[in-house]
Amino acid sequence: MVLFGPSGCGDEFYNQGHKTILEVPEWVKNYGLDAYEYSFGHGYQMSTELAKKAGELFREYDIKLSLHAPFYINFANPDETMYQKTQGYIYTGIKFLRAFGADKMVFHPASCGKLDRKQALDLTAKRFDETFNQLDSDGQLDGLFLCPETMGKTMQIGTYKEVVDLCTLNKHLVPTFDFGHINSLEQGSLKTKDDFKRILDYSIQKLGLEQTNNCHIHFSKIQYGPKGEIKHLNYDDIIYGPEFDLLAEVLIEYNLSPRVICESMNQMPHDALLMKKIYHKLLDK
Repeated sequence: MVLFGPSGCGDEFYNQGHKTILEVPEWVKNYGLDAYEYSFGHGYQMSTELAKKAGELFREYDIKLSLHAPFYINFANPDETMYQKTQGYIYTGIKFLRAFGADKMVFHPASCGKLDRKQALDLTAKRFDETFNQLDSDGQLDGLFLCPETMGKTMQIGTYKEVVDLCTLNKHLVPTFDFGHINSLEQGSLKTKDDFKRILDYSIQKLGLEQTNNCHIHFSKIQYGPKGEIKHLNYDDIIYGPEFDLLAEVLIEYNLSPRVICESMNQMPHDALLMKKIYHKLLDK
């Protein structure tokens, strides 16, 4: 079964007087959702003790938890010191996965910077291979999935093919398909079921059905321009895509059960519940 949840609680949570991560699990459950993504996008500003307390509550309310690693990660930075910092963000993220009792961590793979795309991609693949296979050999990835994300801007490493190919390097790597990013990068390409199928078909071909089934999904409508993503929008936007019902039909047809996280601009829980209702209405047909 597909699980649905928000990436953060948006304005609604705080407008109701809630303040802390410890209040999130019950609130998300009462909202009618069953997943949540906690973002460390701007750094690991939490104690592991608080993470453990929150993790117990997420389990109590049966909310599947994912984490998002800091945005600073860049496996293609040619500076060796910066690469070591990137590895450090991954290592710390794994520590927090264990503290929370969570199983998936999303991260941005890389940016090209001053390298050309092939150089950046080759360096990213080399460093993925050495970083994640060493962690795997040390038993650090047991029970975990690390989820490189498809990206929405032209200078970022993260087309859907690049992400899937990077995930072939270790069985603990599974894609985060951010369909808003894909749609932005490809200038509004996701208009039919077949447009979504080509992405999942590529993953199934390269990674197999099981690894694809464990994929993470981000979904939101995103404004884009010639260089890709500009800003996230709410689901009621009628100008930019993509439309979730098309993806929902494909997930049902392929019998896939990923975690779908809504990343709307400021009403993530509302739109996550809307997507859940769309999926179940189609499922019950």
